[in-house]
Amino acid sequence: MGVDGAGAGRRRVVVLPVGAADGGAEWGRSPYRSMSEAERSALWRQRLHEAEAGLTRYLVSLDDQPQLAEWFALQGEIFADLPEESAPSARWQRLFFRGQALMERFLVRRYGEQVLEAWAASNAEVHRTVEPDHGRGAADPIHRIARQAELYGSEYEFDDERPPGRERAELTITHCAIWDYREQARRSGVTITLASPCTYCTHALSANIRAKGFRPAYRLQSGPTGHGCHWEASAATEGTEEGTGTR
Repeated sequence: MGVDGAGAGRRRVVVLPVGAADGGAEWGRSPYRSMSEAERSALWRQRLHEAEAGLTRYLVSLDDQPQLAEWFALQGEIFADLPEESAPSARWQRLFFRGQALMERFLVRRYGEQVLEAWAASNAEVHRTVEPDHGRGAADPIHRIARQAELYGSEYEFDDERPPGRERAELTITHCAIWDYREQARRSGVTITLASPCTYCTHALSANIRAKGFRPAYRLQSGPTGHGCHWEASAATEGTEEGTGTR
């Protein structure tokens, strides 16, 4: 679930409406909590396309042709039981999660966890093309993170004292529901390769921000509300590119 209202010690959830110009925009509650089923399904499909096309692109760069037959078989497994386009978003979510888990297992078994960053960079090249630009600058990639957080029902918030803008945007996920969903999937028999979703997710989100021309920084955190993270996108400047990955 998204954050609903301001609680003790918690900032109000506010976002810049899609397509609004920065500076004089009217602020309000996050519009992503009311994403339609069609919008949610479309984002799940886009995310799966970015990951699968990105992995195909990465394997091409390796020229690892002896493994192509296995990759084709894996693609068949990923897209087995493909839902109708009008199917509930929960079915597209399950398809994405299964596909992500299968691709992670395929890569880690063949090449080790060290290749996840390169896969994320390849996916980001697909993301660069298929993710629309809304003209909000640094706020665009941060809003994409917010939309993904909403898909899982994570709790997230923008800083209302520093609203997302063209030069800099920030988002805090106070409770990452990906952890919850992974544990439910594990209990139902899905093989989870990575000990933490952050192992891949931090590479993926950082690469997506870079692909849109901005400098990423993140900080992992945990506390009473569970696992979370803080993300920033800023106009490219000299200096350190990444934030810390400490918890």
